[in-house]
Amino acid sequence: MLRIVQFPLIDPMRNTPTIAALFLLGATLALAQEHAARGLVLEVDRAHHRLVVSCDSVPGYMEAMDMPFDVPDATQLNALKPGSVIRFTMVEHGSNPSAKDIQPIANFEPEPAAAGSLSALNSAVNPSSTKPPVMIGEAVPNFTLTDQAGHNVSLSQFRGKVVALTFGYSRCPNPNYCFRLSRNLAEVERQFHDRAGSDLVLLTIAIDPEYDQGPTLARYAQSFGANAKSWHFLTGTVSQVHQVAGMFGMDFWNTEGLLTHTLHTVIIDRQGRLAANIDGNQFSARQLGDLVKVVMKRPA
Repeated sequence: MLRIVQFPLIDPMRNTPTIAALFLLGATLALAQEHAARGLVLEVDRAHHRLVVSCDSVPGYMEAMDMPFDVPDATQLNALKPGSVIRFTMVEHGSNPSAKDIQPIANFEPEPAAAGSLSALNSAVNPSSTKPPVMIGEAVPNFTLTDQAGHNVSLSQFRGKVVALTFGYSRCPNPNYCFRLSRNLAEVERQFHDRAGSDLVLLTIAIDPEYDQGPTLARYAQSFGANAKSWHFLTGTVSQVHQVAGMFGMDFWNTEGLLTHTLHTVIIDRQGRLAANIDGNQFSARQLGDLVKVVMKRPA
């Protein structure tokens, strides 16, 4: 007959942990595994100290996937929002992984950094020329621009649909900038092809409107295989484009015939509110698709 012997975890004489308790604690700590990780924030739940991240793969441990994490130190959530790119330590212990040492990853690409410096200088010299960008959860002001087919397109006509928006121009010489951000939209369009146009709309706003218009803009759209019913490449006057770009903190400057610009990819929910504003290009098309999917799952 098998007899199970239970050892007390607290020494009743000293009111301190017994050797058995210390052994169990050591075994539990030994089972916990830590891995350096990074990814794109999909959701922040400050009330329950939780975070959902579309993680990069961890070589030798896991494939790229989206995962929820407990965050014991809730103060680390303060600087995070959907669209933040982060690095962190993933702690695996049982079925409830947690995240610690969370650090947002800044965008140090040289051209966006230069554009940011020009914007800071302009704000210091002429503070009235700049307006604060739209914040997460705020309504995005309506705007109207012209698409690759020559049709007027207003943001307000997409109310009830999720909008993914980025910026670019056809003569951009760096493939990791405009081309990469629009390729991300192309991958999202393929991923949600059955909902593109009906539930999801893509917008690329041309920041070189003096060149990217008419047939040139149409060819630029065709280079990404854009479906004109679901993906609009938009242009307008330089002033109009600057106004729209400023809503999202996106800056561009024409210096000696070349454009210096920051990198932004934006998600707008069905109510026309800003759901995410991703700064930079340190994320993948898969991660952008994960973020779009989260926003599309929200009730209308």
